[in-house]
Amino acid sequence: MQKFRWNAALMALLIAGSLGAGANAAELKLRILETTDVHMNLLSYDYYQDKATDQYGLARTVSLIKAARGEATNSMLFDNGDLLQGNPLGDLVAKVHPLKEGQVHPAYKVMNQMGYDAANIGNHEFNYGLAFLRRSLQGANFPYVNSNVFLDNTAKDSANPTHAFTPYVLLDRTFKDSQGASHNLKVGVIGFVPPQIMQWDKANLEGQVVTLDMADMAKKYVPEMRAKGAQLVIAIPHSGFEKGEVGQFAENSVSRLAEVPSIDAILFGHAHAEFPSKAFATYPKVDIERGTINGVAAVMPGRWGDHLGVVDFTLDNSSGAWKVVDSRSTIRPIFDRVAKKSVAEIDPMVEKAVGAEHAQTLEYVRGKVAFSSAPIYSYFAQVGDDSSVQIVSNAQIAYVKRAMQGTEYEKYPVLSAAAPFKSGGRQGWGYYTDIPAGPLAIKHVADLYIYPNTLKAMLLTGAEIKEWLEMSAGQFNQIDPKGTAPQALLNDAFPSYNFDAIDGVSYEVDVTQPAKYDTKGAVVSAASSRIKNLRFEGAPIRLDAKFIVATNNYRAYGGGNFPGLNASKVVLDAPEENRQTLVEYLTMMDTLAPGKQVNPSADGNWRIAAIPGVKPTFLSASAAQKYLDKHPSIRLVKDNGDGSALYELGY
Repeated sequence: MQKFRWNAALMALLIAGSLGAGANAAELKLRILETTDVHMNLLSYDYYQDKATDQYGLARTVSLIKAARGEATNSMLFDNGDLLQGNPLGDLVAKVHPLKEGQVHPAYKVMNQMGYDAANIGNHEFNYGLAFLRRSLQGANFPYVNSNVFLDNTAKDSANPTHAFTPYVLLDRTFKDSQGASHNLKVGVIGFVPPQIMQWDKANLEGQVVTLDMADMAKKYVPEMRAKGAQLVIAIPHSGFEKGEVGQFAENSVSRLAEVPSIDAILFGHAHAEFPSKAFATYPKVDIERGTINGVAAVMPGRWGDHLGVVDFTLDNSSGAWKVVDSRSTIRPIFDRVAKKSVAEIDPMVEKAVGAEHAQTLEYVRGKVAFSSAPIYSYFAQVGDDSSVQIVSNAQIAYVKRAMQGTEYEKYPVLSAAAPFKSGGRQGWGYYTDIPAGPLAIKHVADLYIYPNTLKAMLLTGAEIKEWLEMSAGQFNQIDPKGTAPQALLNDAFPSYNFDAIDGVSYEVDVTQPAKYDTKGAVVSAASSRIKNLRFEGAPIRLDAKFIVATNNYRAYGGGNFPGLNASKVVLDAPEENRQTLVEYLTMMDTLAPGKQVNPSADGNWRIAAIPGVKPTFLSASAAQKYLDKHPSIRLVKDNGDGSALYELGY
């Protein structure tokens, strides 16, 4: 009887405890907001066209942020990097009127007022060097994280490498539950950057830092963050999401990070794409409706502030600890692409914060350097030799020839590789170079060469040049010569900045052949040869002949995974930016012949080989129609009414 009473009392105590836990259980809603790849588009202003725009700019995203915060009781705001570089305003602060110690970078004049909780470092943050990056970050009133960049002392102390930046932070925040009661929550935030920064910014980083794999660092530090009390873990990789097998040290490692246990959200970027969206519907382990990858909440809000990423969490503590019980990820645009109208007002705070720097940028970009006798545009740069690429190559060849004088390399012919940077597509149908004939200003130079790459020159054989071009030719789909007349010519998965044309030689591209390399540089058709009639000075190129090829640091140090291109082939490591060589070239042309206009016309050194009976089609901007009279081999098929048009190549 006594035993029965004791058991009954114990049961009553357990029941009471259980009821007590349930009575104290709470539900908490938390909204996570993300910006990414702003690239110094703080204002809704196109410095290249020198006019306002309603399609991008953080000034409009700010209004979305304020609205999203107003809808939620609890929220946090993060940025995923590629913030400090990307347009002439960024160049002004880094190069023209360099940021001084103690000054606040214009980006942080805006972001500090928005109360960001934390931010990640993107790959383009390294473009201006580590000293500039560190000086800039001092002005941020919020922490920056990166877990996979280390000081270059790992050879001496590989067991305990020193982080170059703070790998993660644990943020203590107080939030209110659905009943209005306050709760403390410890939020862990960890950041990552592509290891490829060591290739892309070799000159800025070699000997100073090294990189490790993103997913490996997540597996190491996420458990440590949990052990230190993190109740919610947010990963911010400056990395994209690729379909299929993704290996160690991959540039786009989001799928691997989604496999790491205990990550609650992945705020990603880098690829300038939008997630969740229909573009990712066929990717494995993706739920487009909920916005998850492998069950993990994920969001990627485009680029340049054109979207705001939103992750809505529901957490409860009925188990005795806060756990995510539901999530939904969405992206909010600032521009309605269907209705073709802005859906986000400009917040005046941004212009008030950076108005002085904006005015200085306008003065800078409007500075005249030369005159052009013809318009320069990139609407057809992916289907034929092009003036916007030609003028860059002319400048690079002129610079390298001068630099080679008096050296052992003076005897070799100089060629140049250059690619179209502005070619619509994912960036929008207004994203093309279109410079009218007349004065050429700094803004036009920046439009022609949008990246702060530095000039390099490589010593290569004719055989290596052919493989370079074979890799570039992967931009094209294979066309069936016996197939239907209209066939899509361009491979949308191939970045236009990897479509190098090489000037100084002539060649044709036979797109009826399969591509020899895939977009990652792997051989997929060893016997294929798309490059035909490769000639130098009218004669077939000798595969053992040697040439100097002007290019940029990105390509010379392995960017784009081009076969045989690496630092060992570099014979000129110039400190000048490629666009500065373009300024110097235009200025020199104007000085040598004052009043004489620069002729930017393409020399027609390459073409797509004709396919009898087949007319490959491609998309470009509808605005390109005004130049069709200069391209008799290109015909308009249909204006799509959305800023794009379908064209066909008729040879």
